[in-house]
Amino acid sequence: MAYEPYVTPEYYNDTYKGSTVPEEELSKALRLASRHIDSLTYNRIVGRGFSHLTGFQQEIIREVVCQQADFEVENADEINTILSSYSINGVSVQFGSSWNVFTDKGVAMKRDVYALLCQSGLCCRLAR
Repeated sequence: MAYEPYVTPEYYNDTYKGSTVPEEELSKALRLASRHIDSLTYNRIVGRGFSHLTGFQQEIIREVVCQQADFEVENADEINTILSSYSINGVSVQFGSSWNVFTDKGVAMKRDVYALLCQSGLCCRLAR
């Protein structure tokens, strides 16, 4: 059985009204964002099945997948770099856990998006 992302390109375009991810990259970006959500939720969605989540949880997961896909496409160069910081001519750039970026299990995400994901109740290490 093939892995199905939690958001379809149609949902991203028509419901979320996304425009950040180029059409030719959309399926791949939504799949990767869904996999990253699985990591941050300890694969609870895979274990339960998306259709067995509450409507509230499904809505949050879809919103977070869309926002995460946007974030990952917008910041692909920074996310994929092996450097956490660098400085050139007095200008410094740092990527990693900072005041507005959360990183865990190799996944970088905006902190406010992670806070939204936590509302699903699926991020707690001790959740059932």
